Amino acid sequence: MSSKNIFVIGMDDVNLTVLREVPNAENYAFHSLLDVEELQVGEVSIPDLLEKARAQLNAFDGSVDAIVGYWDFPVSTIVPILCGEYGLRSASLESVVKCEHKYWSRLEQSKVISEHPRFGLVSLEDDDPKPPEGMSFPMWLKPVKSFSSELAFGVDDEKEFQEAVAKIRDGVHRVGRPFEYILEQLDLPEEIAGVGGQACLAEESLTGVQAAVEGYVFEGEITVYGALDSINFPDSSSFMRHQYPSALPEPVQRRLKDVSKRVIEQVGMDNATFSIEYFYDAAHDEINLLEINPRHSQSHAEMFDYVDGVPNHHAMISLALGTDPAMRPKHGEYAVAAKWYHRWFTDGIVKRVPTREEIEKVQRDNPGVKIDVVPDEGQRLSEMPGQDSYSYELAHIFIGADSEEEMREKHDRALAALPFEVEDPAAAE
Repeated sequence: MSSKNIFVIGMDDVNLTVLREVPNAENYAFHSLLDVEELQVGEVSIPDLLEKARAQLNAFDGSVDAIVGYWDFPVSTIVPILCGEYGLRSASLESVVKCEHKYWSRLEQSKVISEHPRFGLVSLEDDDPKPPEGMSFPMWLKPVKSFSSELAFGVDDEKEFQEAVAKIRDGVHRVGRPFEYILEQLDLPEEIAGVGGQACLAEESLTGVQAAVEGYVFEGEITVYGALDSINFPDSSSFMRHQYPSALPEPVQRRLKDVSKRVIEQVGMDNATFSIEYFYDAAHDEINLLEINPRHSQSHAEMFDYVDGVPNHHAMISLALGTDPAMRPKHGEYAVAAKWYHRWFTDGIVKRVPTREEIEKVQRDNPGVKIDVVPDEGQRLSEMPGQDSYSYELAHIFIGADSEEEMREKHDRALAALPFEVEDPAAAE
């Protein structure tokens, strides 16, 4: 059997290891298409990225059988553009952008569900911008297109509102301008054409615990194959860990799946994976949709591998090759798994990170533990791409265990054995 040539946009070493663990991986040849740095650092040029990708694909001596990606914008939109040009399977660009454009996404959601917060646009051009009519503090402000919580701010009063608007106004172009190139490829409805890609969205603050579902659409059939919990650090909006499977009551999980299917059908997505984030308020028994991601989450890959026996990358690969992933829950080695975030909550300069030998020892001593160090030695935390507005990631610690108690013990042991040194920037000057 000849290998299928699968081009992975922004393929990195961590995910290449995971890709090689999907079923039938021995029949796949994975090729990197564009690198992570040029896709995520600074203000990217979509036309330049597309031109470079086409040149590599056209020069390839063999069949191009699939083009996939597991990153947020611009990868999520480059995939359907290239797949359309090369006759490959993917979601339509329009369905992806309906999810990516936060205001358009809310408009589509409001047509089929009520489980979403109040929302509205905030003018970045006004000298004295105001919250949308009918909305009150607290609320969140964010660009209509961003990723990894970049330029997303929770605001409690008028002063914080004005400060957040100013920061968004100064930084919205980095992602907004390239996103407007994508919008130009579509026949937009009037309410979106007038907004563009450099606008600010306000949403009422949500309360409760965070959860997410993952699923896929194969030839029009929507499947939700897993629900997981997202737990924040105390008194923080930064994730401490994602944990699978979800501990939410089964009736709540069924409601999450029902809402997910309705919104995915509404945006017209097909032949693609998705991940949808929610809040669940147990006091009022209310769920609210936070965000639709038109891709599976590569952050969750190891968790699904630990618990279900296959990483969720399997769904992405199968759909791109035209087969049903047929994900089967609870066929893995462990009962529970999580991705833990080791974070630093102030800016700093990384003076030391764990060596490869130190990481390998921690992994040997703790079966079911995998470690991915995020910064490089000498890097300033505030200059790392893809960080949220409140903290910086030092490491991702993936853990599979037979119980939550055992998982916590593995986490504590691993963290204690990972030597990081971060220096105050002022001390280095």
